Amino acid sequence: MPGIDECLLEVMRLPGARGAAVVDWTSGLALGTIGESPNGDHEATAAETAEVARMAAEQPVFAESGAFAGAQGPSSSAVEDVIVTTAPGYHILRFVETAFDSSVFLHLWLDRSEGNLAMARIRLGEIAERLVLA
Repeated sequence: MPGIDECLLEVMRLPGARGAAVVDWTSGLALGTIGESPNGDHEATAAETAEVARMAAEQPVFAESGAFAGAQGPSSSAVEDVIVTTAPGYHILRFVETAFDSSVFLHLWLDRSEGNLAMARIRLGEIAERLVLA
């Protein structure tokens, strides 16, 4: 089972991948980064994407049957991922299920002209399932 660095290397093999990170959405800290950052600063990007992830994960409207994920993070009935589209690319935030508090997500920055959003989303989900956080 791959750790953070191995998962990030695998993410960067996706066509159109520009940059990626593993982020703790409660603190906004990057646990690992690779490639480019949309604003040139991986730590700032981690903090900014954590805000988006937190807003989505904590809203009961996005959970099935009104289940509330709250501070426990995403659960099986909550948000799986968040996709933000921009003119030059896509940002996919994929929540990672963990044995502890599930407050981690993978962030992929994907070039719009070179990447395949659907395939990247599927592959990111597979990578997130295998990620081992030590």
